[in-house]
Amino acid sequence: MRLTQSMCTIAECAPGGDGSATNRPRLVKIAVVGGSGVGKTALVVRFLTRRFIGDYERNAGNLYSRHIQVDGEMLAIQVQDTPGVQIHEHSLDCNEQLNRCIRWADALVIVFSITDYKSFELLNHLYHHVRQLHPGNMVPVVIVANKADLLHIKEVEPQQGLQMANMLGCTFYEVSVSENYNNVFNAFHLLCKEVSKQQITSTPERRRTSLIPRPKSPNMQDLKRRFKQALSAKVRTVTSV
Repeated sequence: MRLTQSMCTIAECAPGGDGSATNRPRLVKIAVVGGSGVGKTALVVRFLTRRFIGDYERNAGNLYSRHIQVDGEMLAIQVQDTPGVQIHEHSLDCNEQLNRCIRWADALVIVFSITDYKSFELLNHLYHHVRQLHPGNMVPVVIVANKADLLHIKEVEPQQGLQMANMLGCTFYEVSVSENYNNVFNAFHLLCKEVSKQQITSTPERRRTSLIPRPKSPNMQDLKRRFKQALSAKVRTVTSV
């Protein structure tokens, strides 16, 4: 697995461009949302590169891209990092840029930090905001509790995150981006599988094409020979009459 594009805007990574659509891997778009300072950028970079970098500049909302194999199929993954969200007067302070990112996504990761109870309180608000922007409840959502290694300053118990995820109907992962890669990968891998499954289910024609061999095209030389035979027989009949 390799990082295929360091960072760009959504417009630059939009589907299309050169090359045949049939030859391109299936596209999976994932947005990572959560409060400020919960480790969203570190989570994304850890997934993409397996590396942990402790310090980042203020999040500008970068889009990262890579190819990953899921169940034997190569997928083109785009991961949208987003600025931190805050609650303002008991409602989410979400600008239009963030809303566009959420609408754009095929799946979402909602991140909170076990060292920041306010980021945990955002979960319920963020989840329902996502559902408002994606009516139909079809977009997969994973909840990730980050900074699991900082037990000495934790403000949220693991059970609280799990209970919230169960209440919302989401899969829950507790991770330490700085110390462990496996659960970070598992969270994104699960979303890729869910999105890929939905895409296949929603395009039955494509699925049938991939499962049922296409019939061979007729042999054009054989068709021409039969046409000549039929024409000759008709001419002979007219002549005899």
